[in-house]
Amino acid sequence: MAHRNWLTAGVVCAIVAVVVAAGAYFYSDRPTAADSRAMILPVDPAPLVVVTKGGDRSFSIEVANTAAEREAGLMYRQDMADDHGMLFVFEIQQQVSFWMQNTPMPLDLIFVGQDGKIRAIKHGEPQSEAIISPGVPVRFVLELKAGTAARNGIEYGDLLRHPAVGTASGPGVPPSDNGDAPNGGAG
Repeated sequence: MAHRNWLTAGVVCAIVAVVVAAGAYFYSDRPTAADSRAMILPVDPAPLVVVTKGGDRSFSIEVANTAAEREAGLMYRQDMADDHGMLFVFEIQQQVSFWMQNTPMPLDLIFVGQDGKIRAIKHGEPQSEAIISPGVPVRFVLELKAGTAARNGIEYGDLLRHPAVGTASGPGVPPSDNGDAPNGGAG
C-alpha cells in the first residue's frame, strides 16, 4: 500500500510541475491584443515634436516598433493625457490600415511619410471596425486623443521630429509597391 501511495503522489507532483512550467513558459508580462488588457509601453525619454505653423508641439510617446506592439496599440486603453500618444514605426514605407475595434477612446491618427512629414490625418471612432487608411504609403503613424491635432494646429505637411523618425532606415517605398502591402496594424 505504501508503495502505491508514494507512486501516486509522485505522478501528481510531476503533473503539477508540468502545468506550472507550461504556465511560466506561456506567461508574458506584456499583454497582447487578445488579452483584453491595455498594453502600456515605456514612455520614450525623448519627446516627439511636431513642427507646426503656430510653433512646436511636444508630446510624450510610447513607441510601438514590433509587430506585436503595433497590433495591440492603444486597444483597451480607457484614457491618456492630452500631451501623450503612441508612435507606430514600420520597417518600410507602405500602405497601412488601422481599425478601432477594442479601442474605447476616440483617436486622431496622423500618418507620416519616411521624411517625417504628415501625409494624412484621420479620425478613429471608438470600437469601430471601419478601416482607417491614408491612401498613400507611410512609415509612421502617431495616435493622439481625438481633437488633439486640431487643438494644436497640426496639419498636413507638418514635420515630426523624434529619434525614431530621424534614424529610421530602410529602403523607403518598396519597388513593387502596388497597394498590396500588408496591413499595418490595429490600433
